[in-house]
Formats: sequence, C-alpha cells, structure tokens
Amino acid sequence: MVDLLGEHDAWLRLVEKAFPLVTVVARGNEITLSGPERDVDKSRIALDELLILVQEGQGLNADRVDRVVGLVLQDVPSPSGVFTETIRVGRGKVVRPKTFGQKKYVDSIRGNTLVFGIGPAGSGKTYLAMACAIEAFLTGTVRRLILARPAVEAGERLGFLPGDLAAKIDPYMRPLYDAMFEMLGPDETHDLMEKGAIEVAPLAYMRGRTLNDAFVVLDEAQNTTPEQMKMFLTRLGFNSKMVITGDVTQIDLQNSRPSGLRVVERILTGVDGVEFTHLSAKDVVRNRIVADIVDAYEHHDANRDRRERRA
Repeated sequence: MVDLLGEHDAWLRLVEKAFPLVTVVARGNEITLSGPERDVDKSRIALDELLILVQEGQGLNADRVDRVVGLVLQDVPSPSGVFTETIRVGRGKVVRPKTFGQKKYVDSIRGNTLVFGIGPAGSGKTYLAMACAIEAFLTGTVRRLILARPAVEAGERLGFLPGDLAAKIDPYMRPLYDAMFEMLGPDETHDLMEKGAIEVAPLAYMRGRTLNDAFVVLDEAQNTTPEQMKMFLTRLGFNSKMVITGDVTQIDLQNSRPSGLRVVERILTGVDGVEFTHLSAKDVVRNRIVADIVDAYEHHDANRDRRERRA
C-alpha cells in the first residue's frame, strides 16, 4: 500500500490531480473512490494498473504514474503491460518501452523483417532499435550487428576532419556508440567490434554488400536520398532483420534534395513483412519540455503548410 500511494501519498495525489471530480479516501489497505461513474471507473483502472506494477516489483515514480494515467485517459488497454515489456541487453540489464507507441514499435520490430521507426527526437526510435538488435545478438538469433548512418552534417560545414577513417566517422556514429556503451559496456563493445561481431560504418560503405545473419540498423535515415535508400534496402540478406529510423522534420540534405525516408513510405506501404511505425510527441521520454517543443514545431509547420497551400 505504501509503494502504491507513495511517500506522503505523492502518487495518489497525482491520480487525484488527473481526475479532479473523483474523491479518493485511503484508509488502511482500502481505497474508496466516489464521484461521476466514468471518472471513478477511469481512476480505478489507473490504480489497478499501478498496483500491477507494484506487485511485479517495479517501483513507481512521478513520471511512471503520469504515463500510466495518460495511457488510461487514452483508453489504451492494459497500460501496465507497456512497462512490463522487457528487452534483455546483457549484464542483467533490461530496457523497457515507456509509452504505448514505443511498445507497438518494439512489437513491430520483433514481428517483421523490415521496420521503419519514424518520429521526433527523444521518442526512443534509435535506442529501442539498438536494444532489440543487442537482444537478438545475445540470444543467437543473428551473428552480427551492423549499424549505419549517413555522414551528413546538421546544418554546418565541419570541413575536413583529422585522423584515419575511424576517427573521421566517429562524430557521426557517436549516438550509436553511446547506446552500445550504455547497454553492453565500453569494454565488451570494443571486444565485439575488434572481432567483427559489431560493425559501425557510414552508409556509403554498404554498397555492393549482402548482409546475411545480421541485425542491421540505419539511423538518421531522413538524410538519405531515394537512391541511397534503395541501395541500402537491397543489401538485406538471409536470416537478417533491418530497422530504419529517422525524423522527417529534421532533414539536413543540401540543395533541397528529396529525402529517401519520405519517398520510401509511398513505395513500400502494403509490402508483406514491411512495417512503418510512427512515433509522436506523446512518445518523447526526455525532459518534459522536449515534448512541448516538438508539439510547438509541429503546430508551426502545419500552419505554414496551410498558408503555402492557400498562397
């Protein structure tokens, strides 16, 4: 009961805040709810789902309580199931989706050969793809991980970078390294890379290859051209899986070149084994203000598009 209600009833207060028409009274091991029938039903479901998390040994915090309540308000079935989904990434560590959209994304990756994860910054599209890739490798489903990114600068010209090839591409691949270091640890990551079990390379180095027995992740795919996207997709070999992630609102291609990620959905929608998963600001799990920033930009872009159509 203490775990469910929180210190000084902090978690209970969050539920009360979400359902202001409901009166909540907690005495001993009983919670009484009173108020409009629909609101009482929703608040009861929220408390039941929080109780499931407590019974399964998952501690509650303000963010998790808010997310469970939010899922209940969206009429998502079994919100606790979102947080009990586990992706095992070694060293006794697990990664869990934190929103309903993220859970659908993980289910899509596990159930399809080719998955596109499209969504804003912070929605977990790259991190969850990496977690699924590492899980597949550790369970022996695939024999190697191949991680690629287009080497496109984000709005600035960096000039020539010093060092060998590894040093030159390192800044572009840093987000992928960061995810691997967090899940596997730096030492094991370096060992697997030296053995060739993990390969991190720029997109340009994929041409002419056939990728068998591999889990392949292409990050920042909005910065591919349609030709590059076609080239990459046709690398897929036997017993392999591909996850392609990107944010179509952050395209850094020069000279107004079309994004391969925008074009590919029109071409491949309906192809068996190919799934497009769209994440939104609701799936952003960084600082809360990030979701508000994403929403504000989407609103701005929508208004701009309407103005341009009228013009």
